[in-house]
Amino acid sequence: MTTLTVQKIREDVADCLGEDDPAEIPLDENLVDYGLDSVRVMTLLERWRRDHGAEASFVDLAEQPDIEAWVKILGVAGS
Repeated sequence: MTTLTVQKIREDVADCLGEDDPAEIPLDENLVDYGLDSVRVMTLLERWRRDHGAEASFVDLAEQPDIEAWVKILGVAGS
């Protein structure tokens, strides 16, 4: 299992939203404004659980849909 990083979260969110450049998505931006919906949040969470051992809940991520908040919720080291 690999370690989840801020960059990996950003890359996965960009991939999920069809964005070419992860840097285009601000860390503090509400991802719902970018088109993120509950199905995509669950998809990301399941990926992070499987690949990185994430232990967050869907509700926690859905209530605070921005990368900055997710970094704290997911316990990303070095953030």
